Amino acid sequence: MSSKVKSRFAEQPLHIYNSLTRRTERFVPENPPHVGLYVCGPTVYGDAHLGHARAAVTFDLLFRYLSHIGYKVRYVRNITDVGHLVNDADTGEDKIAKTARLEQVEPMEVVQHFTCRYHYNMEQLNVLPPSIEPRASGHIIEQIQLVRKIMDAGYAYESNGSVYFSLDKYAKDHPYGKLSGRVLEDLSSQSRELEGQEEKRFPLDFALWKKASPEHIMRWPSPWSDGFPGWHLECTAMSIKYLGETFDIHGGGMDLLFPHHECEIAQSTAALGHEAVRYWMHNNMITINGQKMGKSLGNSITLNDFFAGSHPLLEKAYSPMAVRFFIMQAHYRGTVDFSNEALQASEKGLQRLMDGIGTLEKLSPSKESSVDTGDMEQKCYQAMNDDLNTPVLIAHLFDGLRFIHLVNDGKETVSEADLLRLKNLYRHFAVDILGLKAGQSSDSQTELVAGLVNYVLEMRMQAKANRDFAESDRIRDVLLRLGIEVKDRKDGCDWKIKN
Repeated sequence: MSSKVKSRFAEQPLHIYNSLTRRTERFVPENPPHVGLYVCGPTVYGDAHLGHARAAVTFDLLFRYLSHIGYKVRYVRNITDVGHLVNDADTGEDKIAKTARLEQVEPMEVVQHFTCRYHYNMEQLNVLPPSIEPRASGHIIEQIQLVRKIMDAGYAYESNGSVYFSLDKYAKDHPYGKLSGRVLEDLSSQSRELEGQEEKRFPLDFALWKKASPEHIMRWPSPWSDGFPGWHLECTAMSIKYLGETFDIHGGGMDLLFPHHECEIAQSTAALGHEAVRYWMHNNMITINGQKMGKSLGNSITLNDFFAGSHPLLEKAYSPMAVRFFIMQAHYRGTVDFSNEALQASEKGLQRLMDGIGTLEKLSPSKESSVDTGDMEQKCYQAMNDDLNTPVLIAHLFDGLRFIHLVNDGKETVSEADLLRLKNLYRHFAVDILGLKAGQSSDSQTELVAGLVNYVLEMRMQAKANRDFAESDRIRDVLLRLGIEVKDRKDGCDWKIKN
């Protein structure tokens, strides 16, 4: 770790909100400069939607920022390809097996198909791949071993070939509900009778291993039965395998806080004698008309729909970068309600930011700066160190654009050292940390348009050189009618396609 990074930690350390303690805390990794980060990934039985994008972008931001400030991050994000039942509990059909049955294909065909599509969507959103991406089905042995540990500790029991976690017994020795604030007695009184409850000693006991019914497609041999692991088990087993018995951060969507993450705490405590996770982080939901967006609720808009504009609720197609920027304009712990108006505002804001960065790259330095830009970097770090406060960071970046445009117009000046500092700042925060990127310049149609516009502007420059200002204005007006805005500078001109 560089001395500059060390001094930055000392002067202004990173603080994150810990869902477990319900307060913002200074982040101190267990084994610096190494950081262990585990995030719950998708259940791959359908295409990714905007809710998946928010979780992916949130923890991509965390991964990028931790890496930027000098930490060596092992980022583990799982793929759930077995054990997640249709009602998110211990009954019903496996979500992937159900899709496979309906499509008349093998379950792993479903998994492969939607995992590839998920990866493609993540690449479109410029979400970096994790360090490790384990699949639940590839870690059956580890999950069976974990069940044995929990049983040996006395916190699980076998019933008709299935194994259940004994919440009643666990709660006598450890506080269950500490993450979600749920009270076991209240949950018990609210529980309803479900199919398979007769196997349980206590209604809220959850499955660690389920015996497969004769028609169940996905099954593995175990000491108890041919069956499959419970949904909660995989993350505990895989996080311990790749990050150790204690690791720094566990992340996921707010909808996973209960019961999934609460059950993870119980499992690790029962198996290890202590909790595995030091900081819990949760991103909030994206809603439609105030209701959570989700595949199971039937109100989700897939990312492919957004990028193609092929959903009845969408007025147009939105680029992956517009969607990413839309997500980061809100703090990750706040709810975001979908609307076309909000997405279109984000689209325009993103274009303004990227245009400003393009202008910055073309500025020429002066002998000295007419405005002090020294505190802008500190303000950007302050925003990120305040629990990844991207709305404030973005506001600071927009504030800087005013100075950039004034320099470009010749109304302010910037020294060579300050210009380099500004370029590095926007490169670090907008590109490296926020993960934003300009449109693909390799697109042949884009290159053709750029070539034609530049050729026409050369003719306009020649007209101005010949003092034929009427022709120069005519060319500018024609371009404007075609949606191309031209802005003159002392030594030439800039152009952009209007939104």
